[in-house]
Amino acid sequence: MSIVLVGVNHKTAPVEVRELLAFSEAACAEGLRSLVDGEVVREGLIVSTCNRVEVLTATTSEQIPQSHERITNFLNQSRRLPQDLFRDHSYSHIDDQAVRHIFRVASSLDSMVVGEPQVLGQVRKAYSVALEAGTAGRVLNRLIHQTFHVAKRVRSETGIAANAVSISYMAVELGKKIFGSLKGQSVLLVGAGEMAELSARHLINAGVSRVLIANRTEESSERLAKEFGGEAVSFEKLADFLPEADIVICSTGADEYVVTANMAREALNRRRNRPAFFIDISVPRNLDPAIGGLPNAFVFDIDDLESVVSSNIREREREAERAELIVNSEVMQFQQRLRVMEIGPSIGALRQKFQDIARSEMIRQRNRLGPLTPAQERAIEALLLSAVNKISHPLIDRMRRSLDSDDENIQAWRELLDLED
Repeated sequence: MSIVLVGVNHKTAPVEVRELLAFSEAACAEGLRSLVDGEVVREGLIVSTCNRVEVLTATTSEQIPQSHERITNFLNQSRRLPQDLFRDHSYSHIDDQAVRHIFRVASSLDSMVVGEPQVLGQVRKAYSVALEAGTAGRVLNRLIHQTFHVAKRVRSETGIAANAVSISYMAVELGKKIFGSLKGQSVLLVGAGEMAELSARHLINAGVSRVLIANRTEESSERLAKEFGGEAVSFEKLADFLPEADIVICSTGADEYVVTANMAREALNRRRNRPAFFIDISVPRNLDPAIGGLPNAFVFDIDDLESVVSSNIREREREAERAELIVNSEVMQFQQRLRVMEIGPSIGALRQKFQDIARSEMIRQRNRLGPLTPAQERAIEALLLSAVNKISHPLIDRMRRSLDSDDENIQAWRELLDLED
């Protein structure tokens, strides 16, 4: 089996492209069922975050080109992209490089902020969706569990997560740059998910005096408000609370602008020339970019946050070098395990063939043995099978060791031993 990965991320595509490709959880499940056909694409999962959209699949080595084409067509057609837009911003990885890439993604070595912890949870969620959709089989199951193991090793054996810096933390740091200090400021969080929770934690540590939380699901906003001593406000009355916020941090899964330019203009007018800071960490964007053209409005989207990352970068890069060594080692181990997985059915077929031959001969020669008790029958069969196992063991061992050489392969063994597919 081979592994093919196709996608875009914050390094290859601006937010305007990534938001066109973004999948909701429901869209992921539906898309996977249409993508995985059991022939060209045998297994698949989709990792869709604010910084990347990647399709990871398992296929046969003979169908790598067809698999790549199918994934590309799937993304172009299902997301209705303009012609050639995806091709101009995408990348693809095959086998070792695909394995290395997903290991690096889960270990946050490919993140906008190296060492940020959210991406591992996002990969876990993508895997969960693939399991529910029925598109993760034995290859991706093995790969993703190995991915979790690698990410755990990187976190425990390196200092890559020390002095944590996340997207939400960067948003708070940017607010400090605008206002000088967040003490006494009021903040409105639009959305009550993981990003909003992290933002609330950083904002409280930074000394904000008031935190308002608006979310479509009232239970979520009330839970977050209770946890952090904030106030849950009505999402439907969002426009009424905008004037009260010095900082608006938007992080929802909506497909449209949650805060429009007209809403922001009215809020700024009611603030009487006091500046307001808008941060959009959603993909697709939830704040109308036109807000940035209004007087006293400062608007930053997720791509703008990249320029804020300065502290701890050098130290994290040094730790990342150690993490890369772990990843490289784990890639080689996974490829070996994958080859063992591939030859496993052939070894099983060989054992079964030898056992069938032994039993067939036992049946053919049975009359010559005369009357036997049931215990004697079982003893003779056990003797035959034991002899078969001892005879086949050197051959099976040679099959396993041949996985490390280039001059022999599984198909050659199957043809040599006349094993059925």
